[in-house]
Amino acid sequence: MSSRDLDAAGIIDPDLRASYELCRQLNAAHGKTYYLATLLLPPGKRPYVHALYGFARYADEIVDDLASTLTQQQKADWLLTWGQTFLDDLDKGYSTDAVCRAVIDTVQRWDIPKGHFAAFLHSMQMDLTVTHYQTFADLYEYVYGSAAVIGLQMVPILEPTSLEAAEKAKDLGVAFQLANFVRDVGEDLDRGRVYLPLDELARFGVYPDDLQARVATPEIKSALRYQITRVKELEERSRPGISMLHPSSQDCIEAARVLYCGIVDEVEKIDYEVFTKRASVPMTRRLSVAGPAWLRARRARRRFGSGHVRGLHQNAS
Repeated sequence: MSSRDLDAAGIIDPDLRASYELCRQLNAAHGKTYYLATLLLPPGKRPYVHALYGFARYADEIVDDLASTLTQQQKADWLLTWGQTFLDDLDKGYSTDAVCRAVIDTVQRWDIPKGHFAAFLHSMQMDLTVTHYQTFADLYEYVYGSAAVIGLQMVPILEPTSLEAAEKAKDLGVAFQLANFVRDVGEDLDRGRVYLPLDELARFGVYPDDLQARVATPEIKSALRYQITRVKELEERSRPGISMLHPSSQDCIEAARVLYCGIVDEVEKIDYEVFTKRASVPMTRRLSVAGPAWLRARRARRRFGSGHVRGLHQNAS
């Protein structure tokens, strides 16, 4: 992270700057599309978004690391201890954890509700015990904490002009997550999980054993097409929320929408062959979206400013 970003955000404490930089590195390493979109934000907003994403990725990588020698129970114990310590530190207003220090500073500056983080940690615990979901309602409990609350955490930093922006952010977060589920059916099987609702798969004559065969049959393709329809409906429902954000934030979220939801377009292009191919948005497409968005974002900052940077310039650490 450039010193310019940290300076613009009013982050001056050396330990806190190091924590934000660690979160940025997690974002850059594990969320390349998201990281690219974050660069469209004003410099003074970027560190806070890196902190939130870094927190989510840190926990998620522990849970999903296939190379880890930890048992599921050991992972669950680690997550429970780490998560509870974080929630306790939120109440205290300070953490010695290298990642959480920046997250708590972000929460304080932007008044982000503690409940969003409790919901996220609950979903991470579900990942260690739940292997499938019978209905979409069942799945939504998981997706709310793993994806919808990420959007809700972001909203204060993006400075909404309407309370409705929060609902739209939830829809977009869920669309992102469901797009990943469609793309990653095979990878999720490797982790012992099925994130596509079983009752919806059954409508198309698809059952868990069919997925385990890892052949994209006509029935599986139809089931994936159904899931993609939901992604696109959620995406469309979320779009009005982007204009409810500060003008300097809109291009970041618009670019993220196009690129993340574009994953399902790539699944369609490979004819739903998700077991033998990985659908990804080509770099040429990413750049064609990011380039014009960067120019628009610069113009928006010149015209409307970069929004507010919250106080605590002495860094309550």
